[in-house]
Amino acid sequence: MPIRIKSIIPQSEITLQDFAGGCFDQTGTPAVIAIHEREKKHMVKIKTLDCGVTVVLDHLADFNSAAVGIWVRTGAVNEEKRISGISHLIEHMMFKGTEKRNALQIAEDVDKIGGQINAFTGKEATCYYIKTLSDNLDTSLEILLDMFTNSVFDKTELEREKLVVMEEMKMINDAPDELALDIIGEEIFKGLPLGNSIIGTPASLKRIKQSTIREYINKQYTKDSIVVSVAGKFDENKVCEKLEKELDFLNPEKPEPEYPKIGYVPSFKVKVKDIEQSHLCLAARSIRLDDDRYYALTVLNNIMGGSMSSRLFQSIREKKGLAYSVFSANSSASRMGFFNIYAGIGHEKVRDTVRAIKEELALLQQNSVSEDELSKAKEQLKSGYIFGQENVNSRMFANGKNVLLRGKTTDQETVIRKINEVTVEDVDKIKSMICDTEKYSGVLVTNKRVDLRRMFRGQ
Repeated sequence: MPIRIKSIIPQSEITLQDFAGGCFDQTGTPAVIAIHEREKKHMVKIKTLDCGVTVVLDHLADFNSAAVGIWVRTGAVNEEKRISGISHLIEHMMFKGTEKRNALQIAEDVDKIGGQINAFTGKEATCYYIKTLSDNLDTSLEILLDMFTNSVFDKTELEREKLVVMEEMKMINDAPDELALDIIGEEIFKGLPLGNSIIGTPASLKRIKQSTIREYINKQYTKDSIVVSVAGKFDENKVCEKLEKELDFLNPEKPEPEYPKIGYVPSFKVKVKDIEQSHLCLAARSIRLDDDRYYALTVLNNIMGGSMSSRLFQSIREKKGLAYSVFSANSSASRMGFFNIYAGIGHEKVRDTVRAIKEELALLQQNSVSEDELSKAKEQLKSGYIFGQENVNSRMFANGKNVLLRGKTTDQETVIRKINEVTVEDVDKIKSMICDTEKYSGVLVTNKRVDLRRMFRGQ
């Protein structure tokens, strides 16, 4: 599963990185302009190999490193309930041995070239990636492709790895903030594939056999579902020739999954655990990844809870002292998304925090954001986006995800322009999406049973 970075406040990459990539912080306009001018002539190539696999090539001649990611359009949304978590389990098993390397040899061969290898599974995609010095790219790509195409899924290793995933489940369950964030995603998309659990359950894991894995890969890991993203300094011809040769055996295509038409009904869930702090998530459905309003919502999210000067942080933490950690985030997928507000609070402060959040949403609904708030949010987003463009992993992630789920990338000039073009009026048009408290679902992980629905509805 993806690693979550914990902090007092969220980094705004949670939103804009999904669309264009980047790590977020603050800087002045001159740095943005300088890098923007340097990149004006830079073009990311998207090509389809003769074998049918799509490749995204982001060549950076001034870099001495490169990152390669093999993206597969499969994840929790593609899984049947009885084998929930299979995509994530397969991701683990890819590191457990191939026809020519055992698990230790994979690790040692990566270390010999000073590489960094990893993988993650999401709702809609699985990614296997490696970062290395440009001089060692050929070797690193061979290791990655060996894992991707020749993993043996040994039965003994499979049973052992199931135990590892079981421990991962316990770890998530023992981290109440992680648990709250996972549950709110399942609640907001209840009945839809996006509501499926990424990690699965102990019962679903037990049903997954070696044959189940091979059948799933054969069905889901098809040429039309794969995007290979490369960023950094590399030889384009060598990379493409290698990919052409090694990925040609895959099945050509798979049918798109059908999404049921289920109406959204807000729901509230309370999970009781023996913990010292309560963890609150309030969420409403938002927009898909390629919605025209994406940038406006990204800016609005930053204003509401994306920085230390945001409204939620200043009100709930700084002025009222209700929470140590409080933030908002918009998570968009290919078909829809959701806006989430999180707060880690004392048990006795839940009601006051719910009231304070509702007050901030009401203030936003009643009054436009200020020009100062708008300008500050846009500068933060632009700066962070540019910082991310100086990292080959960030570029590889953004290019791969965007081509896989949107069929295209977004160049730097367009990203900066889109951010700059967001107006107060644009924010006003979309704010009703997050201000209408009747549309919110809620999750509370706390130490005793409470009626979160009544509390939130003010009954």
